[in-house]
Parts: sequence; C-alpha cells; structure tokens
Amino acid sequence: MSTNSIRPQALIFTLFGDYVHARGGRIWIGSLVELLSLFGVSEQAVRTTVSRMTRSGWLASQRVGSTSFYALTAQAQQMLDEGAARIFQPPANSAPWDHSWHLVTYSIPEDQREARDTFRRELMWHGYGMLANTVWISAHRQQEQIAQLVARLNLQPYVQTFTATLEGFVSEQDIVVRSWDLQAINAGYQEFIAKHRTLFDDCQQRLQAGDALNEAECFVRRFNLIHDYRRFPFRDPHLPIELVPPDWCGVQAANFFREYHQLLAEPANRYFDSVYTMTSAARSTRT
Repeated sequence: MSTNSIRPQALIFTLFGDYVHARGGRIWIGSLVELLSLFGVSEQAVRTTVSRMTRSGWLASQRVGSTSFYALTAQAQQMLDEGAARIFQPPANSAPWDHSWHLVTYSIPEDQREARDTFRRELMWHGYGMLANTVWISAHRQQEQIAQLVARLNLQPYVQTFTATLEGFVSEQDIVVRSWDLQAINAGYQEFIAKHRTLFDDCQQRLQAGDALNEAECFVRRFNLIHDYRRFPFRDPHLPIELVPPDWCGVQAANFFREYHQLLAEPANRYFDSVYTMTSAARSTRT
C-alpha cells in the first residue's frame, strides 16, 4: 500500500490541509509517524522533515507534558487555505465573456530579480499567460489580486495594469495559443482521469456489492488523488468556454476529482481519526 512518489513535506502539508485543520489544528508526532508509514516514510525521515519545516517557519512545536504536538504557522495556514480554495472552489468559466483582457506589464530592475521571479510565478498561479516577454494576460479581471501581490512584493513603481479588447490583427484563439500551452494542460487532465478512473470504478463496484472499503487503502488513495490533482488549479487559466478546445477536459476532471474525493472521504476520515486520537501508550502496544 505504500508509495514513495510523494515527498514527506508534501504529505505533511496534505495531512494538515485535508485532516488536521478541521480537528483543532495540531497533531501528535507519533500520529504523523504512524500515518506516513503507509507511504513508506520512516520515523527518522518524519522527524527530520518536521524539524526542517519548523526551522523554515511552516510548523510550530507545542509540548504537553512530555508529548510533542505540531501545528501550522499562520504563514503555512494561509498558503493551504489559498490552495484549498483553488482546488475545491475553482473560478467559474461558464458566464458570458465580455471579450476584454486584463494585461499586466512590468519593468523590474535586475537587483530585484528574486521579487521579479516570485511575481512571474504568482502571475501564472493566478492564471495569467505570457503574451510577450514582460506582458502577461488573463481573460479575467483580477485587479484586486494583482494589486495585493504587487504591494506584498513592493513593486508598485515597476508594474502597470490595463483592461483592453483585441482589435486586430490576430484572433482571440491566436492570443490563447501564444500565451498558454492548453494542449499540455489538457493532456495532463486526460492522464489524471485515466489513471484514477479504474480505482474509482473499483470502489463503486465494491460498494454496490455491499463490500466495505478498506479504510487505510482509501486514506492512501485519497492522498494520491489530491497529490495528482493539486497542480492543475495552478496551471489552468480557467479560460471562458469559447476559448478552450472542443475536447477540453478541465471541467470533467474537476467534477471527477470532487466525486472520487467525496467517495473516499468517509472511510479515509475514519482511518485518520483512529490514528489521530491514538496515544503514545496505545502506539507502544501496536509496535
């Protein structure tokens, strides 16, 4: 049942985002060890990763007597909240589009290269595509989000934003092709659906036959499902329906993800709770 394809830090972030946050926000180190053992992660690797995440400001240590608990810092919680919103509440692209584009241009000095790289990366996360070297474009007006990003990076003197419509000499589809690799994103969606469809059908067939799903297995499957899907909300620009290819699988993949995630939720939560509430004394009797 174990898998070593997911880094321990990513596993821990998923644990907090999908499970721990809803249960008080902290978890015993022994429970982390027990849960991550399902993914082939050793106790030493868990402790090393937790220590590194604490030093990096992602986790905060809390002691109750001789027992160590860990909780997300405010910085880490904000990051996970933003990620969860992208995954479970993606922007809608079904409303009529007014054919306007939001443009971001910049001229950021070389001595602020780190801020410039962060700015570019977060523009992509917001669904902007690079139309030209320093011109980024979105089919959605996100002035408020961009203003917050620019202020956080202290780049106000170097960034300009515009709202515009295309007048010529190319089509709107040409703009899309220049700015985003939709073919690669769509291929990723198709691969995601194909990879998890067989497992989803297996769960449904077992439930229809009256068979109970293995809780630990559902816990691992749900982890793998989230890990494979989480990159899409940060790659997909969520373009209006008239701008995506006829065979676009984005909506299908999102609906499939939510359906399969929900199917696994009850048994996966039961397994997590059985380990989450485990005491150090109970764990010593299991090992």
